[in-house]
Amino acid sequence: MTKHEHANVSVATKKPTWLKVTYDQKKVDKMEDMLKGMKLNTVCAEANCPNLGECFGSGTASFIILGPNCTRACRFCDIPHGNPQKVDLFEPLRVAQATKKLELSHVVVTSVDRDDLPDLGADQFVRTIHAIRELNPDTTIEVLTPDFQGRTDCLDKVIAAKPDVFNHNMETVRSITPKVRNRATYDCSLGVLKYVKEHAPKETYVKTGIMLGLGEKDDEVYQLMDDLRAVDVDFLTIGQYVQPGPKNYRLREWVPMERYQKYYKEAMSRGFKFVASSPLVRSSYKAKEELESVYNK
Repeated sequence: MTKHEHANVSVATKKPTWLKVTYDQKKVDKMEDMLKGMKLNTVCAEANCPNLGECFGSGTASFIILGPNCTRACRFCDIPHGNPQKVDLFEPLRVAQATKKLELSHVVVTSVDRDDLPDLGADQFVRTIHAIRELNPDTTIEVLTPDFQGRTDCLDKVIAAKPDVFNHNMETVRSITPKVRNRATYDCSLGVLKYVKEHAPKETYVKTGIMLGLGEKDDEVYQLMDDLRAVDVDFLTIGQYVQPGPKNYRLREWVPMERYQKYYKEAMSRGFKFVASSPLVRSSYKAKEELESVYNK
């Protein structure tokens, strides 16, 4: 470990004040009880999102399909790794029913990686999109998908279902990707975004997100932005990595707000349609507002 890394560790151990969020626990408990009663998982709870209180408290959620256990073990992630469950063919209907019950005007559907399935989980995304549209014709839909191992046949299935936003996260810069992602590669993820942009309907927005605080440098973040704009990605989210536990990838830095603001300006100057850059930003955080801002332009 270098002297510079030692310095970052000492800074990273001091949690900033913005990480201490408060919320109405009764509202959160009510929301969790309802979703558990419908046998549904949310990425809000499974990934210990710091915005859980705000989103649950306002009656919104991002649904995670295909079970709670992931077939990969990325070092930054808090979602359980283990034997995956059988595909529940009634899950799409329950997501659609929950969307209707919660009166959601925008819903985010994501999933764990399911490398064990022949279709890698693509068909369940399609079934869920169709089910939501059947019961909630006015609800806009965002999918946050795995990389599907770069398989275009899987991407084609989800694209054909016409989600309003197709999101796949880059997570971090090129040099750090192999250190924190299991099986996934920088070029594969970039290829997924490129393929979707080229083959999805023009009205489908393409989105990605990254974390800061993993040890990335300014020039690497700018190169990532350039790579994304080269394939015409529309939306970019930038948030703070929060180390879930001692076995996860070590947090290098609590990134100051000034740098988020700098990255926001740099990203907007490159032509992204929408950029969210702040410590508490997560890929699906305020996704509804993001889409509405583009529609209202």
